[in-house]
Amino acid sequence: MVNGNMLLTRIKDDLKKAMQAKNKELAEVLRMLISALRNKEISLRKGDNVELSDEQIIEVVASEIKKRKDSIEAYSKAERVDLVKKEEEEIKILEKYLPKQLSEEEIEKIIKEVISSLGEVSPKDFGRIMGMIMPKLKGKADGAKVQEIVRKIISG
Repeated sequence: MVNGNMLLTRIKDDLKKAMQAKNKELAEVLRMLISALRNKEISLRKGDNVELSDEQIIEVVASEIKKRKDSIEAYSKAERVDLVKKEEEEIKILEKYLPKQLSEEEIEKIIKEVISSLGEVSPKDFGRIMGMIMPKLKGKADGAKVQEIVRKIISG
């Protein structure tokens, strides 16, 4: 993977291109993402300047996508189709900055490997299993999807 500078540089370059092309929607999403990244840097700063790693940038992008998915849920309940569409468009833009997402089969394979390394498991082990799996899948799979697959596997 590229270092944090490369991913951040790509995001900033894309913002410049969006502004030059007068693509207001894209520019708005990228400005918001850069702002979220700055906030993350500030929260990690302890005196010296902090440069976010690729993984940290991916975490912020994934967090921004999750916020939009939560908003879509709320807007859907309120039947605000216009706002749902806007959030879905923003998710598409943000997903370009995540690593390739794993397929359900790939996620399931990793989960089964972790579970088999633990031996006998029950639904009570859900938290422990998730704690071991999520670092392996961070940024590569949606957390809700991972939870769903883990529950399906451990409930037999």
